[in-house]
Amino acid sequence: MRIPNTDSIQELADFWDTHSVTDFDDQLEEVNEPVFGRHLAHTVRVPLSDEERLAVRHIAASRGLQEAALIREWVKERLHTG
Repeated sequence: MRIPNTDSIQELADFWDTHSVTDFDDQLEEVNEPVFGRHLAHTVRVPLSDEERLAVRHIAASRGLQEAALIREWVKERLHTG
């Protein structure tokens, strides 16, 4: 088994919820610099109904995206066509 190669905090959290770091000693290396940085300046909470959330989840999954990535794509599209 390999440690996931992803930037998704959720995927990493899900992985480490069911695995122990001691099982991957041969894949770990010590680093002296920050590994994760902030890529977005702001987070905006958008209230959605259960039906809306399920629709977003379905569309995102069908495109292989996280829900937040899909919503960000939609916002960017709308801003550029404004």
